[in-house]
Amino acid sequence: MTTSLTGRTALVTGGGNGLGRAMSRALSAAGARVVAVGRKRDTLEETLGGRDGRVATCDVSDPDSVTALAGELAGEEISVLVNNAGIAGPVKPLLDIEPGEWDEVFDINVRGVYLMCRAFLPQMLDRGSGDVVNVASVSGKRPLLRRTPYCASKAAVIGLTTTLAGEVGPHGVAVNSLSPGPVEGPRMTRNFRLEAERTGITEAAAEQEFVSRALLRRMVTEEEVGQALVAMLQMRGMCGADIDLSAGMVAR
Repeated sequence: MTTSLTGRTALVTGGGNGLGRAMSRALSAAGARVVAVGRKRDTLEETLGGRDGRVATCDVSDPDSVTALAGELAGEEISVLVNNAGIAGPVKPLLDIEPGEWDEVFDINVRGVYLMCRAFLPQMLDRGSGDVVNVASVSGKRPLLRRTPYCASKAAVIGLTTTLAGEVGPHGVAVNSLSPGPVEGPRMTRNFRLEAERTGITEAAAEQEFVSRALLRRMVTEEEVGQALVAMLQMRGMCGADIDLSAGMVAR
């Protein structure tokens, strides 16, 4: 059984580009009213592109900023919260990572999820219904060398998801996580460039070596991640789950 998203309002953090933009547009196409949240209003406006919804700026790692966002959106009935905002962090061995670099990754990737849930779950609990989807990563479940803070932060998001699901599931709110594998786009292009510089191979060779680890021998696309999000929200009965979308990367 599937459930329509028509008439529901979905808040998407990190909605100004990349996965956030793709998921916002997929939700809108599925009938939801989208509230795109991020740091830059102009990119958020581009995400909506005239679609039904609104934009709001916020630093999800800052409690005051999140509190202000909740006040600004007090008139919206947010029934879907998509915690997507995140950063990749440094690409280097753990022993070369500075404490400030580590903290920045956790402030946005984990603290941000906590603060947004704390701000927007109460109204869902009051209504006895709602959905939270936290965007994690397959990198929270398998090694990814020279990316320790990112992997650790995404493992934390998965742990947060399963525990929070146990707390609020009995009250009618479903909490799940979506774990994409490597996604085609600027972030992966950057990673392939850095790997090529580190090893002396070409960027094309670095990409080919990487995608060879996936059963489908490719990366997933932003559009596929958006479609997966919509599918998760349409399948009732899912709670405390972590869904892989990795082209078979985890299976290796």
